[in-house]
Amino acid sequence: MKNKSDEFSIIDKELTVDGTLSTKGRLVIKGVVKGTLVGENVVIAEKGAVFADTKVNNITIGGTFEGEVRASNELIVLPTGNCSGKIVCKDFIVEAGGILNAQVSCIKAKDSKTKKGLFRLKKK
Repeated sequence: MKNKSDEFSIIDKELTVDGTLSTKGRLVIKGVVKGTLVGENVVIAEKGAVFADTKVNNITIGGTFEGEVRASNELIVLPTGNCSGKIVCKDFIVEAGGILNAQVSCIKAKDSKTKKGLFRLKKK
């Protein structure tokens, strides 16, 4: 049985994924992802791009991100990164030189006595 740390995937340059992408472990994006992205640890490389609604544990943006991202833990925009859209995350870092043009909501972990989970949807 593989450890989660052993799971590693790459969307290489000149590769475009259009639709729903779901992955475990670490995903490095050097190409383009459009649509919906669900994953654990996602890294958008300097020349990579994501145009998607995204739900991840951690995301590092070194390329382009446009859309809505929900990161249950950490979102980092590197000096080469460009992030726009809507962000919901626990920890948020924009390094010097990184570009941010987004609506940002930072959440904090709930006390152990409250309901589990960082995200709750309200019923209409």
